[in-house]
Parts: sequence; structure tokens; C-alpha cells
Amino acid sequence: MLSIFAVPFLALSVVSASTPIARSTSPVVGTWYAGWHATEGFPLSSVSWGKYNTVYYSFAIPTSNVDSLSLDGSNGDLLPQFVSDAHANGVAAHIAVGGWLGSVWFSSSIATSENRTAFVKTVANFAYEYNVDGIQFDWEYPGRQGAGCNTISVNDTANFLKFLQEFRQNPVGANLTLSAAVSLAPFTDASGNPSADVSGFAKVFDYITLMNYDVWGSWSSDVGPNAPLNDTCASPANQQGSAVSAIKAWTAAGMPVNQIVLGVASYGHSFSVTPSAAFKSGTKKLAAYPAFEASKQPLGDVWDDTSSVDVCGVKQGPGGTFRFWGLIDNGFLTEEGKPAHGIHYRYDECSQTPYVYNETSQVMISFDNPKSLAAKGKFIKETGLRGFTMWEAAGDYNDMLLDSIKKGSGL
Repeated sequence: MLSIFAVPFLALSVVSASTPIARSTSPVVGTWYAGWHATEGFPLSSVSWGKYNTVYYSFAIPTSNVDSLSLDGSNGDLLPQFVSDAHANGVAAHIAVGGWLGSVWFSSSIATSENRTAFVKTVANFAYEYNVDGIQFDWEYPGRQGAGCNTISVNDTANFLKFLQEFRQNPVGANLTLSAAVSLAPFTDASGNPSADVSGFAKVFDYITLMNYDVWGSWSSDVGPNAPLNDTCASPANQQGSAVSAIKAWTAAGMPVNQIVLGVASYGHSFSVTPSAAFKSGTKKLAAYPAFEASKQPLGDVWDDTSSVDVCGVKQGPGGTFRFWGLIDNGFLTEEGKPAHGIHYRYDECSQTPYVYNETSQVMISFDNPKSLAAKGKFIKETGLRGFTMWEAAGDYNDMLLDSIKKGSGL
């Protein structure tokens, strides 16, 4: 396993400074490839290369040493083959830096002028060494705590912009496609509120990708949509964020709509819900936003963790995640993606998301299906967004979700 990457800046001496290339405005039809799933049933040969134009290898991780990035846990030895396969299929190969468990050291890596310069060299060296076409920064989250033990500063967002501006001056960084996977609200400013002006980021990023998923989950008070397209039609208490509200917030802060990519999910979250809460009184129709038993988190599909210790040293129980294929494997859906016999189903017209419920096991799942992905595709087309990226390629089943959103968006 290739765990730590650190090479001297000498590698870049062969690259002469040049005028940055014109920024591409072509649509993004993308997906993330989770390196750790390569040996769990989704090798590179399983990627539908011909249906994407961009794939992000996940993840390279900042470390406590500003001179290194780690590929530990992401099957890093596979990265050269990933780049080779992508290029052979005419697909842009990007590296995603960070992630939920990989954002611990982002803040300290760019906290000072010296660190920013060093980190620019580290990331540029990595990109040059592996011949990637782009870098996606997945910092969860500037100015806010994420996994629980991240370094954090009120100056994170300001420092992030300074870092990116310096990165664009680097001879390698000048010609890479730069993007960021971002939350539904603009980056947090020094006062702890969403930034009112992100126009500076619009100048250094080719685009941002809204992580429009994990909006509701085991941390919520009720069962809600994992990836709501809209929430403005919901009651105020249930407006936790959506694609519609996120685009409104980011564009109001200065991010052009054609520099926004919609992040979509090929998975859902499970909840333990008693029948008395799951159904509307006196019926077998599923209720909206039912209460669930947080102490009884259901186990997800075969890729779900039964027990682990995270980067913060905290023991974690089952995540309860069901990939789309996991819903089929576990009898919630048929191979056609329809509710299986005996499974209760509800499609919420506000959020444009489906739910399934097994009354026997008392497991309810909020997820995305071809119908909800078609709605998101139509929204992308009508709104003028840059495209979509799906987390993750390995979650789909026979490309049912991918084909649906591509058809809906016309991409």
C-alpha cells in the first residue's frame, strides 16, 4: 500500500511557467471512484468509462506534515492505473483531496503564509507526479467542525482563498481543473456565518460541486430525505437544505450558476421505525418525517461498517448505509428498481425522493431511485447548472441511476 506521498519540488523544475489555459466551460458528467472499494467488488474495470467525462479518485489526504499527502486506506497503488485507464477512455482523471475523514489537517496546512506555499508545492507535485488533470478539494468544512477532531480557525475561508490564489500562480496549478466539493451553504466566514461574497472563489475554481446528500440521517430528529431536490415546499422545521435552496444561497453570494455542479447520491440512509410511527393513523400509507429509534441503528448493506474507530479515535457502530444495489440485494427493491413484494413505498413530491419500509424488520430507508435522479437531471437542465457528479460509481446497479440522470439532464 502506498501510504504517504512526499517528493521534492525539484520535479517541477522541468515545467516552465506558462499562461494559464482558457477555463473549460463544458458540462461535467462525473463520478467519484472510492479506491478502497476496488478490492471489495468494484475494480476499475467495472467503471462505465464511456458514460462519464470526469472521474475523481478518492481520497488523497492532508497530513500533519504539510509536505505530504497520504493515500493510506484508498488503495493508492491503484492510482497510476486509474489515471491510465481514464486517459485511455478519453476521461479526465481528477484526484479528490480530503473527504469527511480526511479533513483533519486542512486548516493547519494553509494557516500561515509559509504553510500555504509549502502545501501548494505538495499538491502541485502530487498532480505532476501522477499526471492528473484536476484537483478537487473536499474540505469538510472550512471554519466549521466536521468529523470531530479537525484543526479549525475563524480564518479558514480567507486562508483557503489565499491558498487557491497562490496555487493558480504555480506552473502546474495554473493549468489544472480546480473544483471543490462543498456544503449546501457558502463557506463559513470569520463571524461563523455563511459568506456573503464568494466571488473570489469563482475566479480560482472552475466549478464547485454541491454535496446535496446526507441532509437527513441518524443525526436528525426524524426520518427525512437523504438528498432533497427541494425543501422550500416543506414546513420550516423540515427545511434542512436542498439543491434548490443551496443554489439560491451560492448564487446570491457570487458563484455563477454555470459554475455549479450538482452532487447526487447512489445510496440511502436507514432508520429503525416502529409501525405506529411509520404509517399514517389507520392506514398502511407511509407517514412523512416519522420519528425513529436512534438507539437501534439498522445495519446497512454488506459494505456497511459493523464497528470501527474513526480518525478521531471514536468508536462507530453501523452506519446504516444502503447503496442502490444494496437495496436490491436486501430485498427492498426488485432488479428493475421497483419496490419488492411486501415493501411499502412512498415518493415525496416536495423533496422528489423515495422511501421504502419493511414492516417486519421495521427498517425505513430514504434513498434515490431512477425517478428522483430523472427529476434532478431535469432540474440541472432547466437551471443551467454545469452538470452532476455521483457519489459513488460503485453504488449504482446496472447504471440505472446514471442513465436516468443523464437522460433527464440531456448530458
